[in-house]
Amino acid sequence: MLRKFFLSLSILLSLFMLTGCTSMDNFSKKLGYSKVYTEIIIQAEPEEVWAVITDSSNYKNWNPVIVNAVGDYAKGAKIVNTVVEKGKKPTKIKSKVVKFEPPFHLNQFGGYRGIITFDHHYILEKVEEGTKVIQKEEYTGFYVNFWDSSWVEPAYNQVNEALKKEVLRRK
Repeated sequence: MLRKFFLSLSILLSLFMLTGCTSMDNFSKKLGYSKVYTEIIIQAEPEEVWAVITDSSNYKNWNPVIVNAVGDYAKGAKIVNTVVEKGKKPTKIKSKVVKFEPPFHLNQFGGYRGIITFDHHYILEKVEEGTKVIQKEEYTGFYVNFWDSSWVEPAYNQVNEALKKEVLRRK
């Protein structure tokens, strides 16, 4: 009887996790939560910055963290990024573009709800000096409690600096 209960519970939780519903997102957040926030000002128009961010085939030429991106950015598109954490082997990370609002907002989501997810945003804001680029990411799920994410913020700051350099180079 107890075995049948746990089997039913496992099936129910699996279905719940796969649905992607708000309840599962909230549940995943309660299991573990972390976030990263970085920003930079680039002396360029949002469209110029957007052109670099969404040019996946050229990431390998300028991005020190995402050394390869496969897929074309569009709403609903699947992207596979090869990410390099300093001192470790490259890792392929799959995501889905859930928000694509040129030239201001690119949002990718990936992972396994309840275990670990990431919700990454590039937000571009027109400012007097050019464009403010915000990179923010939230992580949820049980594994967040065991994952050392301390490398991510410095890595995103590196990406921001490299992005600035690439945008200005293309001008």
